[in-house]
Amino acid sequence: MSVIPDSAPSQVPAAEHTLRILRHLAARSAPVAASAIARDLGLPRSTVYHLLTTLAAHGFVLHLREEQRWGLGASAFELAGGYTRQQPLARLGRPLIASLADRVAESAHLAVMSGSDVLYIVEERAPRRPALVTDVGVRLPAHLTATGRAMLAALPREQVRALYPDASAFPSRTGLGPTRPSELRELLRSIRATGFATEDGQVSTGLSSVGVAVVDRSGWPVAAVAVTWPEDPAAHRDVAALATAVDETAQELARRLQGRAGGWPPHRSMSCDAPGTPAKGAGPADAD
Repeated sequence: MSVIPDSAPSQVPAAEHTLRILRHLAARSAPVAASAIARDLGLPRSTVYHLLTTLAAHGFVLHLREEQRWGLGASAFELAGGYTRQQPLARLGRPLIASLADRVAESAHLAVMSGSDVLYIVEERAPRRPALVTDVGVRLPAHLTATGRAMLAALPREQVRALYPDASAFPSRTGLGPTRPSELRELLRSIRATGFATEDGQVSTGLSSVGVAVVDRSGWPVAAVAVTWPEDPAAHRDVAALATAVDETAQELARRLQGRAGGWPPHRSMSCDAPGTPAKGAGPADAD
């Protein structure tokens, strides 16, 4: 199972294969055999063995000889620690999330995927708005949150199936939300059609959210932006307008992560059709 789309452009195949191997190992819950890596990534076994040997020499992978399996090494852990210390995503996202909260007068946050959970790395609470469970450092089930659903909708279908193989992978907080893979697939179809994800009371009773994924140049979801507001029958919320504001913030963060001032990614049109209705021009990627 490849975690970097095969269509991603590359002028240095060896570098791309190396990164795919590292990301594949990082997505597994236990060390794996080299033959399995070759099969899942569609690479020649000789190429995989050569790259694994080189990575092992530099400490990025570890060969468990007794088990004939490979896992991540200490150097990979050091990279993760360096990323955590520098917090580039949080640093770039914090002012954008604060600006979004000011614009819509609702609380906003930024999250990343961590297994089948989302991990919140930035939160900006709007004045006179209730405290949320999405404090920095909190983890929540991805299939229940707007940020998680937005990112799941952008993942390869094989990755989603690996994260949610059966009904046991669907914990609940309020008794609402998908409870089996087929329900999640239908939910993700509607998100791909509209361009944004929503949740209404699945995380906390009385609160709703709308979220949009932050994608890299290959379409991989590196994070997601969301806005949360208290449900109030007397106060109409224009969800489409909120989704547009969230989408603009997500696109701007994507540009900044790439070191670009503008022009990428291209503008995404937000569909306001009913959930489950395909957006105009929806392609094969929108079908499971």
